[in-house]
Amino acid sequence: LVHTQETRMTKLPGRWAAVVLVAGSLVIPPDASAIPAFARRYGVSCTLCHGPAPRLTEFGERFAGNGFQFTVDEEPRDTLDTGDELLTLLERIRFAFRFDAFAVAQSDGPRNGSEVDLQTPWLIKLLSGGPIADRISYYMYFFMSERGTVKGLEDAYLQFTDIGRSGVSAIVGQFQVSDPLFKRELRLEYEDYQAYRLRVGDVGTDLTYDRGVMLLYSPWEGNDVAFQVVNGEGLREGDEFRLFDRDRNKNFMLRLSQDLGPVRLGVFGLAGREAHEDVAIPADDRILMWGPDATIRLFGDRLEFNLQYLRRWDDNAFLTPDSALSTTVDAGFAELVFSPRGLGGRWFFTGLYNHIDASAPVVSLRLGEQKKHDPPFIQQYRTFSAGVDWLLRRNFRLTGELGWDFEEDGARLVAGFVTAF
Repeated sequence: LVHTQETRMTKLPGRWAAVVLVAGSLVIPPDASAIPAFARRYGVSCTLCHGPAPRLTEFGERFAGNGFQFTVDEEPRDTLDTGDELLTLLERIRFAFRFDAFAVAQSDGPRNGSEVDLQTPWLIKLLSGGPIADRISYYMYFFMSERGTVKGLEDAYLQFTDIGRSGVSAIVGQFQVSDPLFKRELRLEYEDYQAYRLRVGDVGTDLTYDRGVMLLYSPWEGNDVAFQVVNGEGLREGDEFRLFDRDRNKNFMLRLSQDLGPVRLGVFGLAGREAHEDVAIPADDRILMWGPDATIRLFGDRLEFNLQYLRRWDDNAFLTPDSALSTTVDAGFAELVFSPRGLGGRWFFTGLYNHIDASAPVVSLRLGEQKKHDPPFIQQYRTFSAGVDWLLRRNFRLTGELGWDFEEDGARLVAGFVTAF
């Protein structure tokens, strides 16, 4: 993750070092959201790392491994000289905003009829990140508004890069379990990667946000290893004992990937257990998830296919002390991103197919199915969305998307914009 990338970048002339440093500041792992304050200060384009924002280029991804810096051992920049060798103090904390707004028309809305909803804004994020010490960086964003409410912190972590010059980096804090696979925060579509959101029965485990530790390592060129230990409870509030995890169990995830020319192949596995221990008769659920993923790039950087499949098995989805229900869920998505003029162009076209098929109606996606179904779970979910994006400016993207729900026989039209400043 660090050494091979660092070797490549140290060959650049000094004039480009500042440019590369700034680009590294624009992409922050694991979600690598844009921080336009850095581009504004150094006078460089977001296209160094994004194509288009928030989607990362290969160049941008390489910087994530170096913790926002040109090289891991680079001399501190933008810091105050305090005379204390043990203190790296930023001259100022830099912030940026992201603002998304949409108009959404549905042919079969939640009120059993067609309707138009003005989601203006859909979200407003306050973002900040950067190095705070030698080989230590931070990143966080605060949802000032998400779907009309103050959501609070989602991503919030410290990154320890190339620990002890071992090539191992660590992320400690709040992040998405799916980040080593495909990063939800970087997608261009309004429609989500639903395979990562799915929950089963009364179990809270999914592949979105959680609290824990993630270790990253690249043993050889083109190979990446990610290992996670997380609570398995999402971003729950602390209980009366000031504990986030409501049981004694942890979830463990391992992901391996390898680049083979224009193809990247990966596979992951997750094992965990969730228990209700504060009831008269305790009950628990064993969870297993696994699946392959792939990215195929054709015609340089103009055409990209992303594929994800996963199978999930739970042996007690409703955490009952008797009559346990064992379930399986097959889920995945296929995504296409086409940029006719490459990542530096202004037009981008997307297609996203989501597929979920469970052995029983036990799936929850938190999309309102609780109000439309009795019992409040679904068994299948199949949608396709086609979108077009045009860059009014590098940091202002106009977007339109037409989607079809094969289970509900309903269409959805989305038009809006995504901007950061």
